[in-house]
Amino acid sequence: MLRLKSRVKANSSIMLKSLKAVEKKRAYKDVVAQIRALIENGYLKQGDQLPTERDLGEMFNVSRSTIREAIRSMESLKLIKSPKGEGAYVLSSSEEDLVHTLATELIKENDSIYDIFYVRRIIEPHVGELAAEKATAGEIEKLGTLLASQVEAVAKGESIAKYDIRFHAILAEMSKNPVLVRLLAAFSDLLEETRSEYLQYEERSHASISGHNAVFSAVKNRNGAAARLAMCAHLEEMETIVLGKKRNMCDKD
Repeated sequence: MLRLKSRVKANSSIMLKSLKAVEKKRAYKDVVAQIRALIENGYLKQGDQLPTERDLGEMFNVSRSTIREAIRSMESLKLIKSPKGEGAYVLSSSEEDLVHTLATELIKENDSIYDIFYVRRIIEPHVGELAAEKATAGEIEKLGTLLASQVEAVAKGESIAKYDIRFHAILAEMSKNPVLVRLLAAFSDLLEETRSEYLQYEERSHASISGHNAVFSAVKNRNGAAARLAMCAHLEEMETIVLGKKRNMCDKD
């Protein structure tokens, strides 16, 4: 009987039924994929201890060296931690945590805002385009209400950082792409402090509203191409204001 810990033990029968022997030529990758699926589906929780290398080897019908390779790979992905002599423990507890962990690894404290804007302008214009094509009438109304609240906040001299965060989050939800929703949410969490800083000045707040209005208008009119260009132009303008230099990346075709 495998020595499974805490919630792992409670779900052991489900785990054993779901695990499969792996192909030798890609064995460690298959081990990683199956354990990752158990984490994403909630059978393995944060803090749970994995079975021993020997037990995992028997479960997957692979050698202990293959299991060790899989563990090293999962450590590099921040899925688990494996202190020497203490076993392997789950770090992430859900799919959302896995995405946030990935974003955390992608964005470091010493990364420049210049590079972060660059990545945003690769991803977010397509989010705007998808939103225009797939948003429901209710979602569009919700976005319009949010914009009205943002305008009111600026008039009162209040910070609009939370409205900016929510605007981009709603657009991601409109895209109907759950990966984009989770990825942008993770990026938003990591960039919250930076966003609060660069939106504290009135000029930047008005520029934010102007850009959001252009994106909203395109989405409301169901014009995907216009929404894509409006989002790119919005990010380009904010980057110019924040960094003091312009970088043309928006394809007008």
